[in-house]
Amino acid sequence: MAELRLENVHFSYPDGTKAVDGLTLKVAAGERVAIVGQNGAGKTTAVKMMNGLLKPSAGDVYVGELNTKDYTTAQISRQVGYVFQNPDDQIFHNDVESEVRFGPKNMGFDEARIDDITEWAMKLCGIYEDREENPYNLPYSTRKFVTIASVLAMDSDVIILDEPTAGQDQVGLTLLADMLKDLERRGKTVLTITHDMEFVTTHFERIVVMANRQLIADESAGTVFYNADVLNESMLKPPAVAQMASLLGLEKGLLTKPQLLSAILKNQHL
Repeated sequence: MAELRLENVHFSYPDGTKAVDGLTLKVAAGERVAIVGQNGAGKTTAVKMMNGLLKPSAGDVYVGELNTKDYTTAQISRQVGYVFQNPDDQIFHNDVESEVRFGPKNMGFDEARIDDITEWAMKLCGIYEDREENPYNLPYSTRKFVTIASVLAMDSDVIILDEPTAGQDQVGLTLLADMLKDLERRGKTVLTITHDMEFVTTHFERIVVMANRQLIADESAGTVFYNADVLNESMLKPPAVAQMASLLGLEKGLLTKPQLLSAILKNQHL
């Protein structure tokens, strides 16, 4: 399994727009990390450098011992799979199963492995019954899972999810939760970019906060969402439980409804 390392990484687009400014970050193999911050903070640019879609203007990005500057995007994507925010940027086959099979087939997996991993990915993402459908006949939320399954089927060590909860109902959120548990059992590293703070607090212990193209915090959720300076600089709105706990003057670090209720009851007895 590959460790990710970004060492004093900078990135500017051809028009001179600076998107990442001196980012240093290490993600251990098998870790689960949420990257949060407002639009324009540099999150998507940062993760695209992790899988070779973009090369740093300065600094180095390592996937294991591989410096992404020395390898093609195709070579790096064998280690780091990236699920785009918009599924329509990623889908190009006329049926779901062909879309999911494309990655492992292109990577040279044998037919038996392609069959097994394609079926696993489709079932995990709740799209097995849709395998003969044209993806564009499916709703946006389901197309998101088609692209997730396509990346999972490549069996990369690292999975990057860009706004996976966008457009999802409770069924989709439950599928995502089950998927994260399965990937954890398999030792996969998972990074997600999201604006859904409830999803973050439920499924991620480590939170990386970006603002103004830089990393401004790398802490536990219980620390980040009670740090007023970080929240103000990143313009993040803490999850509802943290907001209520702060409003009531309760102890810091509360993130779940049971924790909040317990603290309220304890406070009443004081």
